[in-house]
Amino acid sequence: MNSNAYTRLQELKARLVEISDINAAAALLSWDQMTLMPQGGADARGRQLATLERLSHEKMINPEIGKLLDGLQPALNELPPDSTEAALIKVATRDHQKAVKIPTSFTAEFSAHTSKTYEAWARARAEHNFKLVEPLLEKTLELSRQMANFFPGYQHIADPLIDQLDEGMTVAIIRPLFQKLRSELVPLVEQITSQPEADDSCLRKNYSEADQLRFGLEVAKRLGYDFNRGREDKSPHPFTTSFSIGDVRITTRIKENLLAEALFSTIHETGHALYEQGFNPDFEGTPLADGASMTVHESQSRLWENLVGKSLSFWQFFYPKLQAVFPNQLTAVPLEAFYRAINKVERSLIRTDADEVTYNLHVMLRFELEIEMLEGRLAVKNLSEAWNELYRNDLGVLPSDESLGVLQDMHWYSGTIGGYFQSYTLGNILSAQIYEAAVKAVPNIPAEIAIGNFEHLHYWLKENIYQYGRQYTTREIIKRVTGQPLEIQPYLNYLRHKYGELYKL
Repeated sequence: MNSNAYTRLQELKARLVEISDINAAAALLSWDQMTLMPQGGADARGRQLATLERLSHEKMINPEIGKLLDGLQPALNELPPDSTEAALIKVATRDHQKAVKIPTSFTAEFSAHTSKTYEAWARARAEHNFKLVEPLLEKTLELSRQMANFFPGYQHIADPLIDQLDEGMTVAIIRPLFQKLRSELVPLVEQITSQPEADDSCLRKNYSEADQLRFGLEVAKRLGYDFNRGREDKSPHPFTTSFSIGDVRITTRIKENLLAEALFSTIHETGHALYEQGFNPDFEGTPLADGASMTVHESQSRLWENLVGKSLSFWQFFYPKLQAVFPNQLTAVPLEAFYRAINKVERSLIRTDADEVTYNLHVMLRFELEIEMLEGRLAVKNLSEAWNELYRNDLGVLPSDESLGVLQDMHWYSGTIGGYFQSYTLGNILSAQIYEAAVKAVPNIPAEIAIGNFEHLHYWLKENIYQYGRQYTTREIIKRVTGQPLEIQPYLNYLRHKYGELYKL
């Protein structure tokens, strides 16, 4: 790289760091809103977030950044294709080109609207009343369509929204994949749920909030979450947020009569946080310090939550520790009974509590609902009824109130309608493919998990996935790690083997 290109690159980095700092400030305000902020601060918080969103967007679409990027394109012919410099130019170019298509006034309006909608959702959820947020969700749908239309030439209106978080993914790719998965899962669910239910009463005793939090923190720390660069708090819906590589925070949701809620939420969010804490420190303040996509991000949270956290080997180490924290509740419960309880398969209402076998049915249901809304085939006023009908048909259950139904997830109430939910199932599929590759590379991983040693797995993931952030695309990451494109078979093999043994299929 010649001196002129080097100077341009340094100026570009400086501008990108400024944008990153504004985004981090906005993320901090959002974290506060979802954890600690009093309800009375909602209106001002919406205005504050809109201001920061406008400033960030104005800086990203500044013509000077466009000139810098144009001047750096020839350098791509000189730089090694897999160099971090080349990756930064490519990623920043993509982000700039997408940003200039969205008016700054729209980004501010959308930010203020979603902040207001989130607060309305929290109230509606507490009061089990969808009507309280319905008008705002109608506006979200309108804004989501506007967002998509800033990117003309799409095959499906959801494609630009999906591309925001899962670059290269489209409805045409996702739907056949989901149809194949559903055709495999529905018979498996039927096979399992036709048997006598597993006894999970041991999870439904009284477990104090303080002890649950303390145990969850111990687990997160053992998995490798660095509390010198993070913390855990409570929120209505568990999430992970990052203000820098040195400040990655998680939240959980606690129910004192349901042990699995906080425990597996904590492990899930720890998976996200390990990814964010594992980025190359040199990426700080640049667009490379982010996940390759939501699919890759979800593959990490689901890998740690399910393939590790719900495995028998994991609990061979942790169960005696859990019994020591809750002796009255668990001393008389054998490990095998506890293992069956945390892996109970049932037709349930809540996505975040769902078992591995039925979980993706929850996701695919939401994906189809948001597609129908974006296409104009489903009105928001009919969403709750449509939700209930799909749950009755697909899972054989019906919510007793709207907080257990259409109000249970925050996603549509804190962002666009469309673009996010597919990542959960794609992440599940990818998690099994990645874990299979990790064990192939380090065969001792399962045995190490059984003695509470997660260092080799964590190190392998950091070396092969985490450190690269957005340096490689999702497709490149998957091919580099597994040698194959995204493939459904390892996930199906994993489910059939694990639950075939549990339920003697």
